[in-house]
Amino acid sequence: MSQISLTASMRSNLLSLQGTSDLMSQTQERLATGKKVNSAIDNPSAYYTAQSLSNRANDLSSLLDSMGQAISTIKAADEGIEAITSYVEQAKAVATSALDTTDVDARSKYNTQFNDILAQINKLAADSGYKGINLLKGGSLTVTFNEGRDNQLVIHGVMATTNGGADSLNIADAAWGGAGVATATVEAANHEVVDGKVKTGSTVTAGGYFQIGTTYYKYTGDTGLEAGDTVEMSKAVKMVKEKVGAEYKYFDYSATSGIDTAITNTTNAISKLRTFASDFGNNYAIVETRESFTTNLINVLEEGADKLTLADMNEESANMLALQTRQQLAINSLSLASQAAQSVLRLFS
Repeated sequence: MSQISLTASMRSNLLSLQGTSDLMSQTQERLATGKKVNSAIDNPSAYYTAQSLSNRANDLSSLLDSMGQAISTIKAADEGIEAITSYVEQAKAVATSALDTTDVDARSKYNTQFNDILAQINKLAADSGYKGINLLKGGSLTVTFNEGRDNQLVIHGVMATTNGGADSLNIADAAWGGAGVATATVEAANHEVVDGKVKTGSTVTAGGYFQIGTTYYKYTGDTGLEAGDTVEMSKAVKMVKEKVGAEYKYFDYSATSGIDTAITNTTNAISKLRTFASDFGNNYAIVETRESFTTNLINVLEEGADKLTLADMNEESANMLALQTRQQLAINSLSLASQAAQSVLRLFS
């Protein structure tokens, strides 16, 4: 190109056309990307500032995901607490029903129902975990709120089982019928009562057992009875035969102290569960608030980055139209300038 001589007007028009072409390329890139700053070359200060803001937004976005998972973990625990509370209230109602009756057969059934409910409480507590963290069986959860990882909330789990010690719900399995007495002891011979009297050939010892038909009783009197003596049934406690493992035993459901203890323990457990629920609710509110704040902060950071780099599409479209017009005018001007040089050809025609 340096070996070719151009007139001043042609060179001026050519430079103008080249400048217009460069501006059109820049405008086309902005229209294609939607950004006015696509690299550090365009505007180093704006580019690196926007990149810093975007990087922080990305870091917070990853923390936002962990906050969402933390909320789900707390929700799982809260759902477990709610269900366990319902079970404990049911167990308390069963114990109250057992206390309200003197029918030992009914108490035996209530005893079984009570223990079945406790078993379900422990199973439910075990099933209340989320992604390997169970806040109802002593697990803990650490939630990070900032990219520096120096702002964290540690959520300590609880023991929502019935038999995990003092820190648990502390509800013992019901044994309202005592430890049980071997069948051989209760069903011994020569202890039969017929028509309210000790049968001939039988005796009833103080604190011993006797039989009426197929039912066995414990005699609570201080003095033994001989054959022909009348039995005071107010001093007789019906024994309930139950299977324990592979054998049977007889149980005495006349005492109420164990039932009273069960009612007290379930009442205390309900109060403890409400405290657990309150603590989890407070932690849930904290994490949820930080999640909302982080979401808004990410939007602010991304908005700030966009202000530095995004192009005004309306402006860039108008620029493109103007540049296209300028380009066409430059081409026409270059054509006019070249006509002066072409006039030399007429000398040879």
